Amino acid sequence: MRVKAEKRLLLVHAHPDDETINNGVTMAKYAVEGVHVTLVTCTRGEEGEVLVESLKNLASDKDDKLGDHREIELKDAMIELGISDFRFLGSPNKKWRDSGMIGAPQNERNDVFWQSDLDDAANELVKVILEIKPQVMITYDEFGGYGHPDHIKAHQVAMRAAEISANQGWQITKIYWNTMPKSVLAEGIAKMKEIGSDFFGAESVDDLPFAKDDEFVTTLIDGSQYVDAKMAAMKAHETQISLDGPFFALSNNLGLQIWGDEYYTLVKGTKSEPFDSHGRETDLTSGITL
Repeated sequence: MRVKAEKRLLLVHAHPDDETINNGVTMAKYAVEGVHVTLVTCTRGEEGEVLVESLKNLASDKDDKLGDHREIELKDAMIELGISDFRFLGSPNKKWRDSGMIGAPQNERNDVFWQSDLDDAANELVKVILEIKPQVMITYDEFGGYGHPDHIKAHQVAMRAAEISANQGWQITKIYWNTMPKSVLAEGIAKMKEIGSDFFGAESVDDLPFAKDDEFVTTLIDGSQYVDAKMAAMKAHETQISLDGPFFALSNNLGLQIWGDEYYTLVKGTKSEPFDSHGRETDLTSGITL
């Protein structure tokens, strides 16, 4: 693919739906602004739970067709976010399967992403990096956000690929990890309690493994005008996100606050203007060389 856009953003995720939940407004915002946005998804999410009763047969312990269905969901979600460049890691020649939650028997299958050779998987991502030449990359932190094996492996693969690419002629200027600050989650929990619901079963932010101290936030993207696109993309992931579950309940009560802002930790590169009143970057592409 020949990329004409001056600014280029790469996102590396583990399963279909991760990109929308973590970065939906960011992706939509930058796509509208003319940035070339590339999504690489490492597995097809074959081991995910199926929340739609009529599609329960797709589950891995039944017909094992969920991966195929989630490919369609991802395509539909990308239409909602305005993204045309989305790929699966290694496609079409290699394919890694969803590893399941930590401790699950699926972790030990030889075809799952968790068991992939790090350099083998990273070199598949290097091909994309050298093709697209992104100045900015987004992925998970070293814990994969909440400890899912595929999230952890996606982090490792992304960081290793950035290192290999630098040695092969393309240096990614800025690398970000997804971050969810405790203050925002605390407000979400409080709001959910007000309406008599829970937030992923959590009583406090200390119960949420992906909650980070606010000081880790270096960058805040205000995508409030793209919340509708994000919510539409979330609905596209119908087997994974319940319409009456916490995500949509939160949107009804916190709306723009909970889903219009997306938070990041800059781990490579230099914080650059513009900054908000808290000293946080407000543009992932600030300070890059065009």
